[in-house]
Amino acid sequence: MAFLLGIDGGGSGCRAALAERSGRILGLGAAGPANIASDPKGAKESVLAATRAACADAGLASLPENLAAGLGLAGANAAGAADWLSEQLPFAKMRVETDAITATLGALGAEDGIVAALGTGSVFTLRVAGRVQSFGGWGFTLGDEGSGAALGRALLARALRAVDGFCEKTPLLDRLLDDHGGPAGVVAFAQGARPADFAALAPLTLSSTDPAAQAVWQASVADVARILHDLRRRAALPVTFLGGLGPAYGAALPDLPQRPARGTALDGALILAREAA
Repeated sequence: MAFLLGIDGGGSGCRAALAERSGRILGLGAAGPANIASDPKGAKESVLAATRAACADAGLASLPENLAAGLGLAGANAAGAADWLSEQLPFAKMRVETDAITATLGALGAEDGIVAALGTGSVFTLRVAGRVQSFGGWGFTLGDEGSGAALGRALLARALRAVDGFCEKTPLLDRLLDDHGGPAGVVAFAQGARPADFAALAPLTLSSTDPAAQAVWQASVADVARILHDLRRRAALPVTFLGGLGPAYGAALPDLPQRPARGTALDGALILAREAA
């Protein structure tokens, strides 16, 4: 039997789906982060671990030899990253794209639209006449507007500004400083933290009535709104919000025409796998 493998990998984790050529899912698996730009070796191991878990879930003792894989991975737009990974993996056929592409394919199906994928990182896509353009997705260092990582970084940066007297101290900022051992501890944390470590602080901006949390959240909503209004000037299409933070941004921007996702990023990865077969 010929098999399809879909992989959806980002800064927080990696998911795999093993399916028949008909599309029927046989097994699912999950593993750790899979950003092939920031941690290529770790991404490779996560892809393989999630694949093995999906095969085991399907009752297979080993990877099938005739496996066609579609991979949507964070960092696949970094120069040489996709080619390097393709050489490292044992799949018979494969196609590697950014996770934005697979998320768009899964969310929109055959329709045109705008996708805002907001999780640990962020990326925006516009599909017009079947052609997908990607915006943002440049990674935590240079972009990721509206992402969980950006929210966490903004909270910590605000805490340090409060220490300097440039903004109001609040109970939340005091708590963050205490949790990290003061300003020096915040700086030490930031020097070694990964995007997922910053993103772990993002829920504080959603659940807190603290003025600092609200200020960080409203600034981030404004960033996302500017991007989406710009994309809608190019094509007046509805927006589909994805990712762990997607529903929160959708609720914060009720004036934007919105459409629910038709499928998942794993569905989009399986579409890639079918094209690669």
